[in-house]
This record gives sequence, structure tokens and C-alpha cells, in this order.
Amino acid sequence: MIAAVLVSLASCGAQSEAEMSGFLLKSSAFSDGSALPTEFTCDGADQSPPLEWSEPPDGTKSFALIVDDPDAPSGTFSHWAAFNISGSARDLAAGAGNQSEGMMSQARNDFGNSGYGGACPPIGHGPHRYRFKRVALDVEGLDMPWDAKGKDVEARAEHHLVARAEMTATYERK
Repeated sequence: MIAAVLVSLASCGAQSEAEMSGFLLKSSAFSDGSALPTEFTCDGADQSPPLEWSEPPDGTKSFALIVDDPDAPSGTFSHWAAFNISGSARDLAAGAGNQSEGMMSQARNDFGNSGYGGACPPIGHGPHRYRFKRVALDVEGLDMPWDAKGKDVEARAEHHLVARAEMTATYERK
């Protein structure tokens, strides 16, 4: 009982790694913990949402972005992995993940396509969480094979991590 109270009290003032580093991720389309608007799902335009982030820590040379669904029935499902985003970039416009060419490289998502694949949980499966993970890296870019998948990008990025910022949205199909 005492241990539970101490853990509870210790976590009350806890800050995330991103908050401690001052590196934050946000979207003008939704807030952390809220529902993902339909236009960014398979039931809408299926376009990537607009994202922006704060000034990263010193030593940042590039960024990667990973979007996944940890609630998928078959295990964590990759919806988007973008990498080799310039260290001077501070945002991605809506639909950036649907462009075949642009300011970044994109891995294959678990739908089998390159770029963004919107939230599309099974009908009646309940709400799913969609994690948007922005990572600041200490290299100009990640050298990835042409057929890299989201999990490959995330694993390689972990070896060059300077800072991480994350936000989550939910989506449910009834």
C-alpha cells in the first residue's frame, strides 16, 4: 500500500522526456489524446495530418516520424514512417505523407504502400490509439533500403536518437 502511494505521488509531477528536453510535437488538426478527425482516416480523405514541432536540442541534424497503432489485432501496425527530414524543418503540411516526392523519404507502411496510410481499425473493434512519434537524430539522414518498413526506420532511428516527442490520437469505426 505504501509503495503504491509513493509511486502515485512520484508520478504526479513527472514530466515526459519531450517536456524535459523542451522538444514538443503538436497538430493544428487535433490535440494530444483527442479523436483523430475523419479526413485523416480511411473513412475520409486518408491524408496525413499537419504536424509541427518545437526547436530541437543541439546536435539535431535530421528528423524521423513514425505513426503506429499499438491496438491493432495482429500487433502494432505501422501507418507511416518518414525519415531524412531536414534538421531545419519545423513542420509538415497536411497531405505531406501522401506525396511520392518531397522533403523526405518514406518507408512502406503495413498496408504495403510507401507513405501515409490513415487510421482504419476494424469496424466494431473499439477505439484505437494512433501514436505520432517525432524523433530528432544526430545524423544528416538514415541510410535505409528502398523497401524499408516503419519498424526498420524506428529501429535505426533509436541508434541516433537526440530527442523524442510524441502525441496520441484515437479513432474508432462503429
